[in-house]
Amino acid sequence: MKIHEYQGKELLKKFGVAVPRGIPAFSVDEAVAAAEKLGGPVWVVKAQIHAGGRGKGGGVKLARSLDEVRKLSGEILGMQLVTHQTGPEGQKVRRLYIEDGADIQKEYYVSVVTDRATQKIAFIASSEGGMDIEEVAASTPEKIITEYIDPLTGFSKEQATKVANAIGMPADSTEQAVDIFQKLYQCYMETDASLVEINPLNRDSKGNVIALDAKFNFDSNALYRHPEIVEFRDLDEEDPAEVEASKFDLAYIQLDGNIGCLVNGAGLAMATMDTIKLFGGEPANFLDVGGGATAEKVTEAFKIMLKNDGVQAILVNIFGGIMRCDIIAEGVIAACKAVNLSVPLVVRMKGTNEELGKKMLAESGLPIISADTMAEAAQKVVAAAK
Repeated sequence: MKIHEYQGKELLKKFGVAVPRGIPAFSVDEAVAAAEKLGGPVWVVKAQIHAGGRGKGGGVKLARSLDEVRKLSGEILGMQLVTHQTGPEGQKVRRLYIEDGADIQKEYYVSVVTDRATQKIAFIASSEGGMDIEEVAASTPEKIITEYIDPLTGFSKEQATKVANAIGMPADSTEQAVDIFQKLYQCYMETDASLVEINPLNRDSKGNVIALDAKFNFDSNALYRHPEIVEFRDLDEEDPAEVEASKFDLAYIQLDGNIGCLVNGAGLAMATMDTIKLFGGEPANFLDVGGGATAEKVTEAFKIMLKNDGVQAILVNIFGGIMRCDIIAEGVIAACKAVNLSVPLVVRMKGTNEELGKKMLAESGLPIISADTMAEAAQKVVAAAK
C-alpha cells in the first residue's frame, strides 16, 4: 500500500523528523485558503499522486502570490500527470499539497528498505538528492552509500554518523542528520513499512536539515496492525480491478498480456506466468486465489479477470494441497455459467481430489480444455489465445 506525500510527512512529523508546514487541498478555493493560512510569501503547489517524478511532469510549481496559487492550483488540479512512474496514460490529480517555500542549499537522498539477500535493513543515502536515484545509480554508483542494519540491534549512532560523513554532510549539521536518520529507521520499523524515502532531504543556508518530500510503501500483510495507516488509503490511486480483488481477499495485479491466470499460491502463480512466456504467450494478470478459496471466491476471480477486455484465453492452474481440486472445479463451473464465458479455458489440476475435480469438469458440458502438465497447459492456452 502507498500513501501520499502529505500523509507521509504527517508520519515523519510524529517520529520527530522536521518537515515544512503544509496543508492538503481538494479544490482551488481550499488551496488558496491554505496559502492564506500558511502566510507565504512563497508557496509550493504540489500535485498528490502515488508516483515519483511529479516535478518533471509539471506537477510541482512555485507561487509568489495568492493569485499565482489560484492559477497554478487550477492548472494542476484535474490534470493527467504523466511521470516516468505513471506510464504514458498518466494519473489524474485529485489532491494538492500547499507547502511553505524552502531555502534550498544542498539536497541529499535517504531511504530505508529491507534487503532480503542479507536479511537486514538497508539504509541508502546519497549526496545527489533531488534526482532520480535510478539515474544516479546508473551514472555515478559510487555516490550511493548503503549501510546494513541488523534489526536485532537497531541503527546505532555510530552507523548513522558514518552515513552522514559518507555523503558529505557538513559538521555543523551532522548531529541533526544523525538524529533524522535514526528516527527514519524507527519510523520504518514501527509502521511496518517496506520503503521509506526522503528525496530531497534539504540542508538550508543556516544548516537546518529538513525533509522536503516523503514516500512510503507499506507491507499490506501488516496493515491489520495499523488501522490509522489504512485510513490513508486512496482508492482513486489504485487499479479498480485490484481494489475489487482485495475485497474478496484475492491477490490480483493486472498486466499487459492477453492470457488470464488463476492459480493457488504466489510461487505457482509466478511459475505459471513464466511458463506462459516460455511458450510465447503474455500473462494478462497475476492472480493468487490462496489456499482456502471457495467456489464463490473463484467466481469473483473470473469476473475480475474478464473485466479486462484484453483477455483472450484463461489458464487455471491448481495444485491441490490445502485447496481441494473438486472445490476449484465447482468454482470454475459456477464461474463459467455466471459470466457466460466466451473465451477459451484451459484447466490443469494436480493433488487432493484431482480425479473428482477432473470428472466434475468433464461432466459439466462446458468446453473446457484439460491439461496434465504445466508445459502442456501453457502450450494449449497460448495456442487458444491465438
